[in-house]
Amino acid sequence: MVDVLADPSLYEHTGGDAPSLDLLHRKYAAQTVGQSDDGSQWWLNWIVTYRDTGEPVGFVQATVECDGSMLVAEIAWVISPRRQGEGIASEATQMMIGWLRAHEVNRFSAHIHPEHHASMGVARNQALRPISAEKDRETRWVS
Repeated sequence: MVDVLADPSLYEHTGGDAPSLDLLHRKYAAQTVGQSDDGSQWWLNWIVTYRDTGEPVGFVQATVECDGSMLVAEIAWVISPRRQGEGIASEATQMMIGWLRAHEVNRFSAHIHPEHHASMGVARNQALRPISAEKDRETRWVS
């Protein structure tokens, strides 16, 4: 994943820098715990691989929590610029949402930079729609 996440264009809309191998090790170790300290959030992460070769091309992730009597998920996707435009993000996100629905998650949201047209397309493919609420200069998309 270090190679996938090394491309500076991935950070054009979100800011930040490519992670080092050490930082990825620490980040993945924290994520494998699978939940927040108080257990109120569950962290789910999947590495997306290219079907023909098995090479990692990105990831999809969901943070799931209970909102009253309903499970809700904040979702995100990142695909290597070398593989963007092939429908991989939409397919991987659709598979993740299907898995989450099978586990009783019924509402989804994502935060997308208003100039990140590719991510907006992925969101639309998942039947998410933008609402006016913004967080860190990103528009909230909801199901």
